[in-house]
Amino acid sequence: MSQNYQSGFVSIIGRPNVGKSTFLNRVIGQKIAIMSNKPQTTRNKIQGVYTEQDAQVIFIDTPGIHKPKHKLGDFMVSVAENTLKEVDIVLFMINAEEGLGRGDEYIIEKLQNVKTPVFLIVNKIDTIHPDELLVLIDQYRTLYDFAEIVPISALEGNNVERLIETIKKYLPEGPQYYPENQVTDHPERFIMAELIREKVLHLTREEVPHSIAVVIEQIERRSGGNAIYVHATVVVERDSQKGIIIGKQGKMLKEVGKRARQDMEMLLGTKVFLELWVKVQKDWRNKMSQLHQLGYREDEY
Repeated sequence: MSQNYQSGFVSIIGRPNVGKSTFLNRVIGQKIAIMSNKPQTTRNKIQGVYTEQDAQVIFIDTPGIHKPKHKLGDFMVSVAENTLKEVDIVLFMINAEEGLGRGDEYIIEKLQNVKTPVFLIVNKIDTIHPDELLVLIDQYRTLYDFAEIVPISALEGNNVERLIETIKKYLPEGPQYYPENQVTDHPERFIMAELIREKVLHLTREEVPHSIAVVIEQIERRSGGNAIYVHATVVVERDSQKGIIIGKQGKMLKEVGKRARQDMEMLLGTKVFLELWVKVQKDWRNKMSQLHQLGYREDEY
């Protein structure tokens, strides 16, 4: 390790759906944050660890800051806002296509009390004309004194390396917190549950995606074999949602299982047998005891 090794924590905040998880997966080089074009995909803080010879950056991808409609929403927003106090740099990401909105103004208001450097990250620059980009940057500049403004395309990878280099300039000297081959601090159980949830997000519509939670009941490595057996439950709020997720003759659940299993096998590098069940827990998003049971506890993150 070099003399002056730099390390630190970087929070990625922004409205729902600006590309935070896409950016994190691009930097880390593999899928640790689930991606969906539906808002509120990320529900907990996801830590991605990026290590180079002279630096380690621990990224925290937060739930999109939005106006909450239920207790789960309150939890998600307070998780995002609390990370602002715990990090060395804040990346405020916006979607170039959408431009300045009420949601961004709300976040900028929250940033007024932040003591750490805040970068404005203009994502999805591949979707707009360079002239529009300059106008957009000027708009945001008048609202907040950003330490840096970096336009990127997380999807295409444009300018992402430059952003990493800029982040490194602001990091304090510090230890290597994680081994160099570790890309996240979340246990594989958490990531498996997220992969199943991602498939439901991709395959269902309207209210269904947000009313589900996934619990990994059991992970078994049976002696003598290389395969892993995973038993998981998809929790929904209503019987009608249970019907949708199971699908005609169990087709939907089979498809969710097939896609999630393929991702799990890539993640673990081994054969996976996945068994999925669906269970109704009425109105779980508004019941603290059920939120805790399903793993939404702020003190754990």
